[in-house]
Amino acid sequence: MQVELSAGTVEYTDTGGPGPVVVFVHGLLMDGSLWDGPVADLAADHRCVVPTLPLGAHRHPMRDDADLSLPGIARLLAEFLDRLNLREVTLAGVDTGGALVQLLMADGASRVSRVVLASCDAFDNFPPGLTGKTLVFSGKLSPGLFGVFMQQMRLRPVRRLPIAFGWLTKRGDAATRRWVQPVLSQAAIRRDTVRVLRAAAAASPGFLLAVAERLTGFDRPALVVWAREDRVMPPEHGRRLAALLPKGKLVEVADSYTLLPLDQPAEFARLVREFTAC
Repeated sequence: MQVELSAGTVEYTDTGGPGPVVVFVHGLLMDGSLWDGPVADLAADHRCVVPTLPLGAHRHPMRDDADLSLPGIARLLAEFLDRLNLREVTLAGVDTGGALVQLLMADGASRVSRVVLASCDAFDNFPPGLTGKTLVFSGKLSPGLFGVFMQQMRLRPVRRLPIAFGWLTKRGDAATRRWVQPVLSQAAIRRDTVRVLRAAAAASPGFLLAVAERLTGFDRPALVVWAREDRVMPPEHGRRLAALLPKGKLVEVADSYTLLPLDQPAEFARLVREFTAC
């Protein structure tokens, strides 16, 4: 499915159905397929909506005047909820998707009834870890040279390096191989991605600290799910997020890196199902 938003065309999947609505938000250089495992489980009794946002693995270029900063993409996510008239939403984000969810929480998120923050950028961890810092640094290149730089991502040994996806997922290489294809094959997507990375580089290093200060006003249920072995998103950040949220609850998951939907899809689906039922 597609929807025309102010920034351009956004693709999404929607399982439909009468159950609780869960909107899933992916991270940088990822697409909505990140959530395929949990969605396959949850679709039996939930309406699962999964947009592919312009974070580098999208297939439709954005307009030249689109704001591709993280706050701009958070506003695009809010516009997406409005256009689909989604209400009483459980909003779930991982990696940089969790930062987008925090931005919406800080602004009130009127259509959101509860949130799931899973191993994500938070506090002073932006860009997150070696992976994020390397990717944002590569945004200094021209779109053409960025494309040349990304060609090495065709190789599995490179994708498995700590500076790439190696510390983000234990088991999800097939997904990461798909995610890099739009950047490798479309010049317009390379231009969008460089814009995203340059906006991230220009952001204040502590901008998520300022966002965190406003999360204490989010009075709806919040589930914080963190990978116990995370090497990119510090586990203590999960504990801090859960502690500052008035209705926060922390669950730590074993045998996973950052991308819990890839490494532990069944466990992640179970936690979401329990959370939406309470």
